[in-house]
Amino acid sequence: MSKVVEVVEQLASPVVEGLGLELIDIEYVKEGKNWFLRVYIDKENGVDIEECGLVSERLGEKLDEADPIPHNYFLEVSSPGAERPLKKARDFERAVGRTVLVKTYEPLDGEKTFQGKLIAFHNGYLTLECKVKTKKIEKEIPYDKVANARLAVEF
Repeated sequence: MSKVVEVVEQLASPVVEGLGLELIDIEYVKEGKNWFLRVYIDKENGVDIEECGLVSERLGEKLDEADPIPHNYFLEVSSPGAERPLKKARDFERAVGRTVLVKTYEPLDGEKTFQGKLIAFHNGYLTLECKVKTKKIEKEIPYDKVANARLAVEF
């Protein structure tokens, strides 16, 4: 499956960037009997349905030409949403000042899940301001220990 994602990324990147957008993520998953190829795009102030449709149309043509997937699938192009994933270093740099949810590969001080305001991303470390009961503490998390992370919406 990762080979499909690699090929699709090579096809999608020029299409998305040519429209002044950013390729956020690609998923290739089976749900029930169906396969889904999901391409997430974004830009500074968010994307609209027309931009998603345009990327879908242009990328669909490239996928038909290259034919990297040997069976039927559904192509979905959308925004990553309010709780967008943070994968690349530049994603973390842009998220400074926002609330994030971070899960690590292994426990740090007995915990693997951290939520708080990302106050810094520097020298391979994320610094989160986390709330523990009534106190705020700073938690440093090595970037290479991050299993997954996303923006978190607070209510």
